Amino acid sequence: MKAHVNRIHLAYTDSGKGQPLVFLHAFPLSQLMWEPQVETLSKQYRVITIDLRGHGESDTFLWNFTLEDYAKDVYELLRHLNVQQATFIGLSMGGYVLFAYYRLFPNMVKTLVLADTRAQADNEEGKAGRLAMAQTAYKEGSATIADMMIPKLLSAKTVEHREDLVKQVRSMILNNHSPGIVVDLMAMAARPDSTSLLSKITCPTLIIVGENDVATPPSESHYMAERISQATLVAIPDAGHLSNLEQPDAFNQALESFL
Repeated sequence: MKAHVNRIHLAYTDSGKGQPLVFLHAFPLSQLMWEPQVETLSKQYRVITIDLRGHGESDTFLWNFTLEDYAKDVYELLRHLNVQQATFIGLSMGGYVLFAYYRLFPNMVKTLVLADTRAQADNEEGKAGRLAMAQTAYKEGSATIADMMIPKLLSAKTVEHREDLVKQVRSMILNNHSPGIVVDLMAMAARPDSTSLLSKITCPTLIIVGENDVATPPSESHYMAERISQATLVAIPDAGHLSNLEQPDAFNQALESFL
């Protein structure tokens, strides 16, 4: 399904009935990464997944968008779907978008799930790395980005032994156009530090991290958990950055217990 919000067409799925759960995907993937969660959780909840602008089946533009723009898209889509308040689940870049969303629309956030993400802004080295990757995406396309990102997204064990999942992740990356990847990288490099926001998050919050996550290590999740007053931390064994795909049963169990 698609909705016209903020002058773009935003692709989304809306499955099940009950308490709304809104899922925001990682870079450089799409809403397809949430299929294991949709299958399980839509039996009991209303599950909404979204292709952020520049991803999947949503419109792509090469422009200087920010993560706040992504958050405003989500807000307008939820208004379109008549969702007043929801549980928001964001993984990696999806978590960055949720920090922007919470700053803008805190009253819409009933509960919060931050998975394999961090509150700190990029340091200078991190910004330089994103800009270099943006140049690579512009010149060489999404296939090269897939080669660069898969070892960061999946644990070494998964890359070695689960060819099916590696192919699935690669397919999601290849389905994104280079301009969308470039915009993501620029937006993430420019995002503000959210450390001071952590103490202002008053809703119940679940923090999930793969124990083998090299992109946002468990130490980042402990840092957030220590600063959010109502935070619960769950570490998932045998999972890297995409903990929801590498260990979907453990991820879903953590979500269901929290909800």
